[in-house]
Amino acid sequence: MAKQRQRLSDRKSKVTVSDVARLAQVSDSTVSRTMRNHGLIADATREKVMGAVRALGYVPNRIAGSLASLDSRIVGVVIPSLSNIVFPEILQGINAGLVGTNRQSVISVTDYDLDKEEDVVRNLLAWQPAAVLIAGSTHTDVTRRMLDQSGIRIVEFMEIDHPPIDAAVGMSHVAAGVATARHLIARGYRRFGYVGYGGTADVRALMRYEGLCSGLAQGGFRLDAKAVSDGQTSVGKGKAQTAVLCSQTPGVDVVAYSSDDMAVGGLFHCLGAGIRVPEDLALFGFNGLDIGRELPQPLSTIRSNRFVIGQRAVEVFLNTPVRPDTPTIIDTGFEIFEGATA
Repeated sequence: MAKQRQRLSDRKSKVTVSDVARLAQVSDSTVSRTMRNHGLIADATREKVMGAVRALGYVPNRIAGSLASLDSRIVGVVIPSLSNIVFPEILQGINAGLVGTNRQSVISVTDYDLDKEEDVVRNLLAWQPAAVLIAGSTHTDVTRRMLDQSGIRIVEFMEIDHPPIDAAVGMSHVAAGVATARHLIARGYRRFGYVGYGGTADVRALMRYEGLCSGLAQGGFRLDAKAVSDGQTSVGKGKAQTAVLCSQTPGVDVVAYSSDDMAVGGLFHCLGAGIRVPEDLALFGFNGLDIGRELPQPLSTIRSNRFVIGQRAVEVFLNTPVRPDTPTIIDTGFEIFEGATA
């Protein structure tokens, strides 16, 4: 059995107010007032202090000197969106995992903004949570440093394509993209399109896209058309971008979508435009949402085990409260649902 790490106080020295003050060349009280946003602080001084805070990965302790237990009951949960329907199901899994424990989740939303995530994580860690469950493994250097230096259990959920800080629970999105390509090639499709959203903001969607392109290349094919919208996923954007793709590149056999709601929007476009699915145009989604499965013509897609992801993320730190030396990766897998649209 691998030797477990000790808590942070024994493993490495925490960054202190004095460390920040020394780097910023100000007094300890100036650092404290800046972090509390209390009193008048010159802009130049504030910038120096916050520059030192970010450079050192400093996190204030909001419960220092209080009677709160050192074994906090708070579990921080950081997700990028509440409008993306996949995250409520993960939160249900997290809630189910916490039932019967003395832990309470505190949920924060970053809107796919890594700088906002950095602020969220700093404020969350200031309350000394028992663990932090955070979507994805792409963070700013400062966020990664704060999470690492916290010494608590950090569970990055949703994907396992990058080395975790502590533990990762989810699926390989690159592998899901490759599996999509191989499935569609095996079904006999030869001209491929892609409809997505978010540009580079949604890293997991980007990984699936790269996996799709890789899988097509392995089979001797390539994407013939692509239409990507800004912002977050929606049925309306899927409908609009499918119309763009069809008008700009007629003759595509099948369209792979970054998400099921985008694919449902594509189906709505086909219904309105008199395009037969899958005879004229096949559609393939991602996520395995109920709305796609319950359509009169069930959506062909990949199902991710979202509830299980949330539940297993909680189990990681409940089963092993102290961070181990060796990072943990738990693959919850995915499955292809053949449906009737591709």
